Amino acid sequence: MSTAPARAGDEVPDAAAPRLATESFLTDRMVPRAELAEWRERFGLVAGLTGRGENGGFSLGLQTDEPVGQVMGRWRALLHAVQPAFPAFQMARQVHGATVAWHERVAAGWHVADDVDGHATAQRGLLLGVTIADCVPIYLAARGGGGFALLHAGWRGIAAGILERGVGLLASRCGVKAGDVAVHLGVGICGACYEVGPEVVGAIEGRVARGASPLDLRDALSARAARLGVREISRSSHCTACSRDRFFSHRGSAGRDGRMVAYLGRPLDVAPGGV
Repeated sequence: MSTAPARAGDEVPDAAAPRLATESFLTDRMVPRAELAEWRERFGLVAGLTGRGENGGFSLGLQTDEPVGQVMGRWRALLHAVQPAFPAFQMARQVHGATVAWHERVAAGWHVADDVDGHATAQRGLLLGVTIADCVPIYLAARGGGGFALLHAGWRGIAAGILERGVGLLASRCGVKAGDVAVHLGVGICGACYEVGPEVVGAIEGRVARGASPLDLRDALSARAARLGVREISRSSHCTACSRDRFFSHRGSAGRDGRMVAYLGRPLDVAPGGV
């Protein structure tokens, strides 16, 4: 399977047009979060993200001026909320690149890799995480292959081919084709709230733009997924900037906001209510 970045002008199959699949907020007051119920029902995967919390008090950004104890207290609350179904948690220091790491036999505990923007695995009980605050979390599930992946996609990562890299890695590791991979484009900034310069439009869409123009990252990702042969694409209806009462937005706050964590994993067999 070819995993080269999609080219502008390639035809997009009508069958791959994305549909809406909206994350629903849970009632957990300790850890504000929203999850995609249909992925649990269809794939046995917990797919979601943390929220802003009351008064914007649940930022999980690790680069902050806040006291370390406050930030780590929120992280402990999140990790406690997903145990015992997920004894292992994997994330990374993100660099807006296209590196996707495959993880297996990850021991219990909190693991942080360097310079990685995507994670893939088939390990039950391992929760993958990426930090977001406008960038799009991409959730991937290999139907029949057991594997899944979570990618962090800002415009630089999209231009570098992180979606293509993630789909290719998952397909090769799980012995499936791109058409057997389901893709969900999660909570991110919408096109109406994201105005970019011509260099960004050129890098993402391969066309010449004059001056600033709106860019919808999920539209761009949907087109790229379709060109790869992905037949099932869904997208969230939530926008981080439009709904700053629920989400953090780097653009919407002029760089002052916190960070959320998107997560994806197949839980261990635990009693109902364990996640």
